[in-house]
Parts: sequence; C-alpha cells; structure tokens
Amino acid sequence: MASIDWTNASVLRFAGDRDPVEAIEQAAREGVLAALDAGWKGPPFNPIALADIRGIPVEANADVRDARTVAAGGHIRIQFNPTQPRERVRFSIAHEVAHTLFEDVGEAVRHRGGDHSPDDWQLEMLCNIAAAEFVMPVGSLGTIDRVRPIEELMTDRRRFDVSSEAYLLRVGKVAAEPILVVFASAGDEAAPRYRIDYAVPSRGWSTRVNRVSPPDDTILRECTAVGFTVRGEEIWPGLGRVSLECVGLPGYPGRLLPRVACLVRRTDGMTALREGIVYLQGDVLRPRGAGRRMVLMMVNDAARRWGGGLARGAANRFPRAQDEFSAWITGMPKRERLGQTCFSDVGDGITLVSLVAQEGFGASDTPRVRYSALSRALTRVADEAVRQDASVHMPRLAAGGAGGSWDVVEGLVTDLLVARGIATTVYDLPPRRLVPEGDLFA
Repeated sequence: MASIDWTNASVLRFAGDRDPVEAIEQAAREGVLAALDAGWKGPPFNPIALADIRGIPVEANADVRDARTVAAGGHIRIQFNPTQPRERVRFSIAHEVAHTLFEDVGEAVRHRGGDHSPDDWQLEMLCNIAAAEFVMPVGSLGTIDRVRPIEELMTDRRRFDVSSEAYLLRVGKVAAEPILVVFASAGDEAAPRYRIDYAVPSRGWSTRVNRVSPPDDTILRECTAVGFTVRGEEIWPGLGRVSLECVGLPGYPGRLLPRVACLVRRTDGMTALREGIVYLQGDVLRPRGAGRRMVLMMVNDAARRWGGGLARGAANRFPRAQDEFSAWITGMPKRERLGQTCFSDVGDGITLVSLVAQEGFGASDTPRVRYSALSRALTRVADEAVRQDASVHMPRLAAGGAGGSWDVVEGLVTDLLVARGIATTVYDLPPRRLVPEGDLFA
C-alpha cells in the first residue's frame, strides 16, 4: 500500500489505530460473509439485495448524480440514478453501502465522490475498496496462474456485470504470478502528477509496496479517457524497471482526468513466485511434510462427539483428542460456539484443530456452513500457525454435508492463511477405482 498521510475525520474515527485499508477490507469481508450466510447469491452479486439484508432501503432517483446515502428520522436510505450504465449503477450502490460501514454516515449526505473537504478522496477510496468487495466478493474468481492482457480482462469483466475497478481488484487477489495492481489518480490537471491511491499485490509479489510511486513523466498520463488502455516500460522509484498495462477509470467528481488502473510486473526477475494452496490426494489425518503441522476439520455447533466422515476417522485414530473436544465444547454455551477453535496435540508434531463453523446438522434446504464463523476460526488458526511456525493441512472444508462453496472457502484460505506465508495443503481422497461392467476379459 502506498504511504498515505491519513487526515479525513471519518476515516480516522473508523480505523482508530488500525491501518484504514486493512480495516475497510476486514469490515467489507465480514459484511459479505454475513450476507452469504443469510442467503445472498451470485454472480452477479446484487448490491440492492445486500442493502436489503443489511436493512437499508434503496430507491431510484434520477436527480442524483450517481448514488447517495441520506439520513432521515434516524434511518439511512440509499438513492441511485437508474439512467447510468448498469455496472456503474451496481458499483455506485455498493459504494453507498460501504458508506454505511462508517458510524458517522448519518451526520451528512454521503455520495460517491464526496465534496465536503479536500481529503474526501481518502473516504471515497476506502468506499471504492469495500464496494469492489461487495460486487465481486471472495470466491467470485478461482486462482489465476497467469494474468491475461488488460484488454482481455476488460472484456471478461463484463461477464460478471461489475466495474473495471472491482474486477481488477479481485484479479489481483487471486493471481498466482507476481503482479501488482495499482490504482492511481492525478492531482493538478495543468501539470498532472499521479499518486497511487492504493495497490493490491498478488500472493506471488514479494516486493514491498509502501514506497512505490510512478515517475513524473509516467505513461499513466496517456490514459486520457475511461476505457483507454496503454502499455509500456518505465523505471519506478522503489521498484526499478517495470512493465505496465494501464486502463482509464472514472475519475473523482470534479476532476477532469480519469483515474488509472495498472497491472505492474517487474522485469528484473526480483519477484519470486510464492507457493499458493497445494492440492494433494491422500489422507489429511496423515499430513505430509515435517515440522509442526495443523490438521483442520469443521464441526457443527451442536456436536458433543465427533460424527461421521473425517471426524469419525479422527475419533477412531485420536480418541483422547475427541475427549478433549467433548469437554471443551460442552463447557461453552451454544450461542458462543460458532467461530471458536479447539486445538488438540495428538503427538508427532501434529495438532488437530476443530473449527466450529456449521450451524446444526442433518438435512437442510439451505447451507449449514456459516462463512463468517469460518473466517473467525481461520484467523485464529493463522495466528497460531504463525506463532508455532506450523504448516496447515485440511480437506475441502464446508464442501460436503455443510453445503458450502469451495470457491468461497478457497478464497478465505488464500486471504487468511496463504497471504500470511503459511504453507497450506488441501487433501482430496484418491478417486475410487471404477468397476467395469460385463466380462473382464471381453
């Protein structure tokens, strides 16, 4: 992230002593996971449905420039201009939902762009980040081994009915190759100098980005209209020689020049591809490798003893760990169980970790996994794995009887474990041998 002197009062009040970008990403993800738990579906992910889940009325109003959040009688509502292009409408509504994450949202009319103070761009930038998470949340895209040219990405993003900013943000988060997705804006139009609003490194990007900046004569200046692309190489302070693929984005209101999104790749070989999730076939209860290893399994909040499948195998292999789990969970009120983790040392450097992230058990018309609880549990696992310098091993959590989406879980695992440098392995059972029909020797 570029180094920013944060001055906006709403931002400072919201973030406290946290990094504002990290704080808004966490708040947006928590909102997404809660909405998924409540039945929100996609793609495309409808921001009006998200607002409805959050209890925020949304209404069309052609007199509004893009969208705005207004307070009346102690209640918040969102108004949007239905005559704008479809993806812009969706992003604008999501942007206003993001404004409601700030506790002072009711103190003034909020709208995409802001015009109350010179540092409103800081608040607007954070709302853009959250809006991108809302319209293209975790699980929307699988891992991308090699990022395609910017022109192809701009065509592909229309399949998801989202803005360029939202799509490129998600690409940056799921890319395996070393790449930096930069969002920049110009200051004075008379002599434009571009500053980096924020940057998203892929998991393969190993270079620090807090001091990255484009040169004064950068080719970003050639993106003179929304949708225009430009590419080339130049030397960036803090990075050295880089290759760039850029596209113009809608500018901040009141600014003549567009903002610019840019795919940045180093050309000097100084970025190393970091390992993502490793997929193996085998028994997760016999994790590969040496050193400290954490084996994860998901359990429901009504469990007293481990049930079927992997849990049954764990109970048979580690009966003492099951007794520890039983004593642990029965000593906790049921309303407090979701999101909790039970760590059991089973010897040989292995810790068995029970993640309470399923509500109830048995047949259900809706998924029983609770993504927000799983996110909290995985965060606890990550903290402990870092403390112990441990690797993490798991099946495809929530993808069985819990009815969850592995795409969503894979995104959480990537963001919460892999991004922190934790070696993570997912185990699938070997495919069953097919029994041929008819005469074996026919």
